[in-house]
Amino acid sequence: MKLISRVAVGAGFFALLLISWIVAINTMSPAERQSYLIGQAEKLMEDGIYIKAAPLLEEAAGINAADTQKAEKKLKTVYKALIDKKGFRRKYIELLERQMNKKNPAPEVFKEAADFYLSISRTSEALSTLRDGIASTGDGGLMEMYECYRYKYEITRTDYDYISEPYGATVQVRAGGLWGIAKTDGTELIPCLYDKISTFNVDRAVAMKDGEVFAVDKSNNRIAKLKDKTSDIGNFANDRIPVLIGGVWRRALGDMTLGSVGFEHIYMYSFGYAAAKINGKWGVVDTSDKWLIPAEYDGIVQDGLGRCYARNAVFVRKDGAVLLLSGGVQSGEAFDDARPFTNEGYAAVKRDGKWGFVDTAGTVVIDFGYEDALSFSTHLAAVKTDGLWGYINLAGDLAIEPLFLEARSFSNGSAPVLTERGWQFITLTEYRRGPGI
Repeated sequence: MKLISRVAVGAGFFALLLISWIVAINTMSPAERQSYLIGQAEKLMEDGIYIKAAPLLEEAAGINAADTQKAEKKLKTVYKALIDKKGFRRKYIELLERQMNKKNPAPEVFKEAADFYLSISRTSEALSTLRDGIASTGDGGLMEMYECYRYKYEITRTDYDYISEPYGATVQVRAGGLWGIAKTDGTELIPCLYDKISTFNVDRAVAMKDGEVFAVDKSNNRIAKLKDKTSDIGNFANDRIPVLIGGVWRRALGDMTLGSVGFEHIYMYSFGYAAAKINGKWGVVDTSDKWLIPAEYDGIVQDGLGRCYARNAVFVRKDGAVLLLSGGVQSGEAFDDARPFTNEGYAAVKRDGKWGFVDTAGTVVIDFGYEDALSFSTHLAAVKTDGLWGYINLAGDLAIEPLFLEARSFSNGSAPVLTERGWQFITLTEYRRGPGI
């Protein structure tokens, strides 16, 4: 009886202690409760019992008090220790996201998130996080980290014999002597079935096959036909394509109706303007056949597709020199050669056997030191050094090592390159693969 009595007294004492503890916990202020929870979790963490520390710290982190940041920091330590357990990777990422979405977030949390994504080979998420961090904080350290990783790329093997300069999200490709269209990641769009094919613009390309000229859509359906006998075609842009009929170049619209004006030659439109030749001289015309640059020059500088105009700037050839006309007025000094501007960045120019870069005012912004170069596109420019091609960024720093026998400009994050294995595509990791049309 005495034993039972002692047990009852002991149980009552324990229950009293438990009730006192619960009452004490419930009467704590939020700050006291937060501090208590963190202290209990720290004891568990010292013994490596992270699974029990996690709910304590989750509760502590949910309390708006002085040690919230401390609780979150320790909670991230616990989550990382349990990262391979089901659900804890997601919890860690969600906590990082909450910290990054706070008002005036710290740059360090963006760096921590980017480092984590890089550690699990999710480079695109790391780059996206760094871009968000730069936008939110303007931190220079995040910018340096972004520049370090933004030029990582994947490489895709192709079976094409030749790949053109990119235009929008597509390139012209040749296989077995016939031409088709591919996306800029190498995915075939229009099969290589044609004797010649133009660039793909909006919803169609213009193809030649067995003497016929017709427009095809992205599913390779014929959607219009040119009735006149045509000897040659150019590239299609701004709903216009140059066509050679009876020894005279004219322009046809996408529905294959012909314009009335004839030229000795006319090339691809870019931003509404095209290089054209008449009476033995070259100028630049608009889509209404009006002369933006009078036909009084020996030539107009074009890229591999025939484009000459961007950002109100054109390079012209006169008396053996290349001049930059910006707004119709000469800017800067004369050059030996040049590549046209694109819609962003600097243009490649040649002087004394070496290539450098200028802005639209003709000011040299990257010094002459390359064997060859293409103008900037997608914040990168292809440059040739020691016989191989690589890419530099807008600061003139090497972004992609010179490894390629030939290189094209970037478009939609991808660029065709020629290696010893043939033509391949490199795609920057921060861009989604397979861009749409």
